[in-house]
Amino acid sequence: MAQTRAVLAALLFLLISLVQRSAYNTVNVEAGHEAVLSCPYFSKMPLLMVTWKMKSSTYCSLAYRYDNNETRKLNCNERMTWKYSPDNDPALRIYPVNLGDEGNYTCEIVSSEGNFIFFSSLTVIVPPTVTLTSDRSGVAVCQASAGKPAAEISWIPANNHSTEKEVHHPDGTVTRVSCIDWDSSMHPTVTCLVTHLATNKSLSLDPSYVSLKLHYFLIGGSASVAAVIGVGVILCLIFRCKASRLHKSALGPAAPFATKNLRSTPQHEEPRAVELSVLSESVYENYNPRIMCMNS
Repeated sequence: MAQTRAVLAALLFLLISLVQRSAYNTVNVEAGHEAVLSCPYFSKMPLLMVTWKMKSSTYCSLAYRYDNNETRKLNCNERMTWKYSPDNDPALRIYPVNLGDEGNYTCEIVSSEGNFIFFSSLTVIVPPTVTLTSDRSGVAVCQASAGKPAAEISWIPANNHSTEKEVHHPDGTVTRVSCIDWDSSMHPTVTCLVTHLATNKSLSLDPSYVSLKLHYFLIGGSASVAAVIGVGVILCLIFRCKASRLHKSALGPAAPFATKNLRSTPQHEEPRAVELSVLSESVYENYNPRIMCMNS
């Protein structure tokens, strides 16, 4: 009796396995490219219906009925379509893929032989934007912005005293920053190596590049100083002219009354020049190109 039950249990398990089969697939695609999620069907019997269900940022479903040759969409955008003819190969195509498409996908096929379920997990890869800069204090900053997953940063020559920081963004991307003290007299060239699933990049700095950049900065700074001096001379002339007029008004018969109302007349308000000066200084008061590499 026990042997009969064991045989029946084995047959029942085999029957369930034949009627309802499942598989799992992982797909990694770079943002902006095409994502194809397969749903293999090897039976010789024609399928009756196939349904894709997507649990990403928003739930949607895409279904096809063979008897009516009909396709239905629910909460799916136009980027999600059939890759081929759904009655022959019901693969799902997403183009262009973006971060909002990440998630778990289920393909279910109904046929006369039973139900076939296929699971897929879609991961979207985002290549980072890479920059390499240096300041006059000798700090080299390599930044890999908005990558997914986070990029790896290394230096040539190797530096064991680099400072690294990470910023995690709400969309799942990560910005990684690495800073080193660069002595150009000992190492004429410094190279930043960025390693990522979507791209590998290397950027280099040399003293001639930094000197040329500093030369342009000094030229621009000189022009800015000259412009500020010119504006200051004009403002001094205007205020001196206004002061002369006020002095003449003070000598007239209505001096007490005019002097009393000078501060409430907008066109005679001198404190505006002081406010402008304070504002222009406060903009650059806390500026420090090394701020992202400090307080780690």
